[in-house]
Amino acid sequence: MRILFMGTPDFAVASLRRLVEDGHEICGVFTQPDKPKNRGHKLMPTPVKEYALTKNLAVYQPASLRNAESLELVRSLEPELTVVAAYGKLLPEDILNVPPRGSINVHSSLLPKYRGAAPINWAVLNGETETGVSIMYMAKELDAGDVILQKSTAIGETEDAQALTQRLAELGAEALSETVRSLVDGTASRTPQDHEKHTYAPMLGKELSPVDWTRSAHEISCQVRGLIPWPCAATDVISGEEMKLYAVRETGEETEARPGAVTAAGKQGIDIACGDGKTLRVTELQAKGGKRMTAAAYLLGHPIQR
Repeated sequence: MRILFMGTPDFAVASLRRLVEDGHEICGVFTQPDKPKNRGHKLMPTPVKEYALTKNLAVYQPASLRNAESLELVRSLEPELTVVAAYGKLLPEDILNVPPRGSINVHSSLLPKYRGAAPINWAVLNGETETGVSIMYMAKELDAGDVILQKSTAIGETEDAQALTQRLAELGAEALSETVRSLVDGTASRTPQDHEKHTYAPMLGKELSPVDWTRSAHEISCQVRGLIPWPCAATDVISGEEMKLYAVRETGEETEARPGAVTAAGKQGIDIACGDGKTLRVTELQAKGGKRMTAAAYLLGHPIQR
């Protein structure tokens, strides 16, 4: 099938790669414009652009899709189908309607739950035990289109949002492959979403970072895992200065210490009392101005006096 692909981050690369491996004709790849990164502010290509160029695919990086030039470009590519995966821009209806087989999206949640920009993070933040991917027809309303196919997966007890993203990228690519095959042979289903059951997954912000140690150990564990790799959970109870938390473990051990008190510190990590009378062990952290390291390595240079 002749496909126009739109995507930007690593999550989208898996879907584009699968379309290429399945032998589809990729008539064009839309991705976000290059952005300056690191101290030198050098313009860096998106992961999708990097992969597309290795396959000699035509790459387009329009600053906006809401103009006549972008619409004419899409029409000139003559796609049979448009596939969108974490593109980062809303598509106007006139662009959605160009391909005769429609425009479909690879979304990383079991719709109608977690519509929006950060479905993977919010699934972890909210303590969900299961999530998945949905392939849906795109509609004017955000993530509200009819669902073609869904695949589910359990969320690991210690799995963070970054690791889950990698797994869902591959699961999404698998679901996309099946979907395109069903569109080709005419067997694709179309199930309207129950809009009354939808939930929203807004973009993350630094206001989510501070840890409230009066919450339960499990709730704080979900916060830490859900905010990886950004903006990260943060606390000042270890050293008096704010530091980022990258990995924690629920110990199951009970304590009578006040929430936020350090109850143990050693090779296994730093144990902190939580609001439910349990302790949470910090195993990986990053002090302000420092590098990400194990808690044990941090303690070598910063012993905690209790």
